[in-house]
Amino acid sequence: MIVLEGVTKRFGAVTAVDRVSFRAGKGRFVVLLGPSGCGKSTLLRLIAGLEEVTEGKIVIEGRDVTALDPTKRRISMVFQSYALFPHLTVAENIVFGLKVRKLPPRERAERLRSVADMVGLAKQLDRKPQQLSGGQRQRVALARAIVSQNPICLMDEPLSNLDAQLRHDMRVEIRALQRRLGMTVVYVTHDQVEAMSMADHVVLLREGRIEQEGSPAELYARPASTFAARFIGTPAMNLVPLHSIQPGAAAGLTAGIRPEHIRIGAGGVPATVTNAEYHGADTIVAVQLNGSALLIRAPGQVDLAAGSQVRLGWEPAAVHIFDSEGRKA
Repeated sequence: MIVLEGVTKRFGAVTAVDRVSFRAGKGRFVVLLGPSGCGKSTLLRLIAGLEEVTEGKIVIEGRDVTALDPTKRRISMVFQSYALFPHLTVAENIVFGLKVRKLPPRERAERLRSVADMVGLAKQLDRKPQQLSGGQRQRVALARAIVSQNPICLMDEPLSNLDAQLRHDMRVEIRALQRRLGMTVVYVTHDQVEAMSMADHVVLLREGRIEQEGSPAELYARPASTFAARFIGTPAMNLVPLHSIQPGAAAGLTAGIRPEHIRIGAGGVPATVTNAEYHGADTIVAVQLNGSALLIRAPGQVDLAAGSQVRLGWEPAAVHIFDSEGRKA
């Protein structure tokens, strides 16, 4: 288990991480999610010991490691850049850390064979990194993290350099490996699809602070703020003045409705179509409703020309109401 208690990191006058507290349970997959500059990578480096904590405490496996050397924290790390040695073979890259720790050659060979089979690199062990595809290089970085047999693995946007299909495949592989090995993983990403599809627990960060945390389902169904509402979901939640969908409602309140929770039908409130984009499995329809723009995610192909008049409906429970500060009302 990893526990952070009031962790703060300042770089001069800039506070990158501000009194962050959360826990990653043993064997759990925890995702630090947020936009660029929110402090998620700094937080990961604090857990790894690559940055010094300004205030607060980090506890790993019951030990206070706040001031402990990174090499003594029993942590593996996978970087966005893969960080492979170009002059070493795949096999040499994977066991490099074991060699530094002076593990006997026989044990190194046994671990290498086991891990190479696990990540599908058994036939590439004699190649150099430049002879590999992006996905294979990422597997080498993963294998290097796994072969150390550390109970914790930190991952800093490891899939951001891959194309969309490969990212999907690697998401599935990483999650399967984590479950199989029982590792505790803390995974940094700005991609909410990665967070929703991989995490047991999501910590959503904003400007160095935790905006909301919980399971992916909790963040989707019960966003605590307009920021959380917009960050989770594709397309993002519609946020409009409450009075635009409920005439007579109090001023200053914001209504949130997810595009997939709005239906186009015979009944409901009138709206004007401004655009319709067919995506294959669904169509994203943009409309104007009482001066507010809304997106609707309709299943299948919907042929609606700009200027078409439609009627919209939704369940009352699908409407989230936020106050003037952007917090759940």
